[in-house]
Amino acid sequence: MARILLTHTPDMLRNYYGPRALASLRELGEVQLNSGGVLDTDALIEAARGCDIVVSDRQTPGEARFFADARDVAAFLRVAVDIRNIDVAAASRQGILVTRASAGFIPAVAEMAVGFMVDLARGIPESVAEYRGGREPAARMGRQLKGATLGIMGYGAIGEYLAKLGLALGMTVLVSDPYKSVSDPALRQVSLDALLADSDFVVCLVVANAETESLMNAAAFARMRPGAYFINLSRGNLVDEAALERALDERKIAGAAMDVGRAPDQKPSPRLARRPDVIATPHIAGLTPQAIEHQAFDTVTQARELLAGRAPPGAVNLEAASRLSRFRNT
Repeated sequence: MARILLTHTPDMLRNYYGPRALASLRELGEVQLNSGGVLDTDALIEAARGCDIVVSDRQTPGEARFFADARDVAAFLRVAVDIRNIDVAAASRQGILVTRASAGFIPAVAEMAVGFMVDLARGIPESVAEYRGGREPAARMGRQLKGATLGIMGYGAIGEYLAKLGLALGMTVLVSDPYKSVSDPALRQVSLDALLADSDFVVCLVVANAETESLMNAAAFARMRPGAYFINLSRGNLVDEAALERALDERKIAGAAMDVGRAPDQKPSPRLARRPDVIATPHIAGLTPQAIEHQAFDTVTQARELLAGRAPPGAVNLEAASRLSRFRNT
């Protein structure tokens, strides 16, 4: 029987894997759980001894040193799309397969963007805070989404879904993505500079990589309208946080909302999150039962295919995964 290590802490197991997926994984082999905190490389090496498959949460790194020492591991399955903290080249050198999950959080993240826009436009968090503090808030003039301009940076699956929601709300929707052509005639594809200058709400959904590091810098914020709002639902390293803070201090933009940042586990930085002109949530845009089960069951399917001797979906280095031969021979 295969041995499978599930790296999630107890809280992560509950929130990001779930009992149904865990039960299905246990049908495939002996599952070893992590009863402590986030596993660093030394702890992961020790926990993975004797395990054929590692099913990894997003916080657990797959470093070169782990793969060099993981003599028993044939596959490292990530319960997330983001595999930037996995050294795929090192895994390949050792013949270990790396997989990623597919994006099951598209509706959840797009809906979060709409929620952020409503909260920002109507000052909802401020009113709630004042009422909870025993004060009656002043009646502030808000803005409606219908007739406003939504600018979507990055036209991937979430951007496409959000664009449809924006149109349904009666918004003008601008899209900027140098790698995609937008065919929907209801949308306007523009340059990033034009999007920043013409949008009331700028939603960042750009892929995070070396090329997009600090894409939203001082020059980018300077191009935005003084009454516009910036929303980040991608990754914190897309934003120069000092530049965002200056833009807010100098009222070059009206406010910001973020579910991600440069704090641990990709959460918003506390310095920005405590500001009254910022709405921050702790990286929960994709935290719905439907979204987390989608990705958890992706890894169940991958493990099932591996144990049947078949190539699993989501493999990123299949051609180098020589250790998979052990499953074909069982």
